[in-house]
Amino acid sequence: MSLISVTNLTFAYEGSYDNIFENVNFQIDTDWKLGFTGRNGRGKTTFLNLLLGKYEYSGHIAAHVGFEYFPFQVEHKENNTIDVIEDLFPDYVQWKLIRELSLLKVSEDVLYRPFDSLSNGEQTKVLLATLFIKENRFLLIDEPTNHLDMHARKLVSDYLKTKSGFILVSHDRSFLDNCVDHILSINKTSIEIQKGNFSSWWENKKRQDQFELAENEKLRKDIKRLSDSAKRTSNWSHEVEKTKNGTRNSGSKVDKGYIGHKAAKMMKRSKAIEQRQQSAIDEKSKLLKNIENADSLEISQLAYHKKQLVQLEHVSIFYDEKKVCTDINLMIEQGERIALSGQNGSGKSSIIKLICGEELNYTGTLRKDHQLQISYVSQDTSHLQGKLSDYAAHHGIDESLFKSILRKLDFSRVQFEKDMSTFSGGQKKKVLIAQSLSEKVHLHIWDEPLNFIDVISRIQIEELLLEYAPTILFVEHDKEFCENVATKIIEL
Repeated sequence: MSLISVTNLTFAYEGSYDNIFENVNFQIDTDWKLGFTGRNGRGKTTFLNLLLGKYEYSGHIAAHVGFEYFPFQVEHKENNTIDVIEDLFPDYVQWKLIRELSLLKVSEDVLYRPFDSLSNGEQTKVLLATLFIKENRFLLIDEPTNHLDMHARKLVSDYLKTKSGFILVSHDRSFLDNCVDHILSINKTSIEIQKGNFSSWWENKKRQDQFELAENEKLRKDIKRLSDSAKRTSNWSHEVEKTKNGTRNSGSKVDKGYIGHKAAKMMKRSKAIEQRQQSAIDEKSKLLKNIENADSLEISQLAYHKKQLVQLEHVSIFYDEKKVCTDINLMIEQGERIALSGQNGSGKSSIIKLICGEELNYTGTLRKDHQLQISYVSQDTSHLQGKLSDYAAHHGIDESLFKSILRKLDFSRVQFEKDMSTFSGGQKKKVLIAQSLSEKVHLHIWDEPLNFIDVISRIQIEELLLEYAPTILFVEHDKEFCENVATKIIEL
């Protein structure tokens, strides 16, 4: 066991006016299984790069271990997997590699296949196995779950549960809950560490947020009451002071010393009230700094004149005469939220593309009215470029609604002026989801919409789908999201 100490860490990218980190202090035990969470764009990957020494910063990071980052960059994917591993780790011990592959349920024969012929899940598992045979290293594991199906996520999470000495960036709640024992969270104005898994951290955060909101309301009322009292007392002191130059009702002369003393006493009281008011304002300013902008979202889906929107009967889909899925029967009715589930390669995306109107070779019957309006969110975000305003105009959606949804999903106004090609993976996915939610359609179809999207935004989207109950067909490997949202799960 050793400690990684972060002291007064301050960092901003060159040319930026805003610090990503400012005077950050904390310590990490190298035996921890540390989950790393926070909104998209808050600096999770940046912090990992600071640990790796990629950027200059002020402050101090002290560690008695080396760091290793996942995912590895594979330069020659056409090479056999065994050669790829040797390029990454020339001194590896083969029996240790075979042991790790076995724990990840990967057969040894993948080592003698070209790396690019492996599925996304197989590639992830091979690289994780390579990562964990490196000794005396603290591991920085950055979003390993993207493109892993639900079965593979459970397998990888169980694997990580047996390990220690890592920081794991993931937005999958079930995945984190199963395999971490501490949470490192990047909040709006601070970084903090708590013992426990994601769910215990989230419950603590909600309790803290509720406490701060209650304190904020109490202080707001106190400030108003003290402000009103200060005004009344100040007015009284001025009125009393004015009588010094007048006379009493009896006609006798005014006791100026008495009235002056009374006015001074009331002015003193007024000052005391103002000080208490300022103290309450100062206290209030310390609150709400880490409460996330998690406002509810709003959509309105078009009603359709039929209850039944889409029907597939005994559908089989082919690519180059290879059958991808067989004898699929599926009916989508208004108000249903259907999750398509199954291992990668089982034909989920093919079914979605067929319903969306893509020309595919298939047998069986597809019934879909030509008037049916569909909004599709694809896995691919590589086409996003240019300004958000131009994008909204090109797609014929309401720009103010589009940007309002993005604001609620934690986009800063500065982002609206940037080119979308510079956005993070999570921010690009949010653009596609905001576009979909802005479109007037009868049916939403989303293909792995949550890849790269932060946990808090996932919870917002989840609550939206539960509140407005749009008709939606989706593929998603986040177990908790599927279980909470879907009215029906179809396993392929």
